[in-house]
Amino acid sequence: VQLQASGGGLVQPGGSLRLSCAASRIAWSFYTMSWYRQVPGKQRDLVAHIFSGGTTNYSDSVKGRFTISRDGAKNTVYLQMNSLKPEDTAVYYCRALLGSFEYWGQGTQVTVSS
Repeated sequence: VQLQASGGGLVQPGGSLRLSCAASRIAWSFYTMSWYRQVPGKQRDLVAHIFSGGTTNYSDSVKGRFTISRDGAKNTVYLQMNSLKPEDTAVYYCRALLGSFEYWGQGTQVTVSS
């Protein structure tokens, strides 16, 4: 099983980025897919998740700015991040969860700075 996260980078405040997480070798469509983020010295926090049926949920800090979506044909989940703020700076991780089966991607750095 592999989750490959990509799309991070350096962006100015107010800018946008789109993260991608491609999943392989799992029955991807049944999994709840999530994005988490972590800054050094702090716990990993949930950003958003999307259930197999398409229902989404967001943390209050990103609601209205970030959008999670999934493309079944590409086995990929996206995180569209708009109106980025310096406090969004973190390493972003994707996670796939189905019951006791849990997989994590390797993380992609997002830095929001002028």
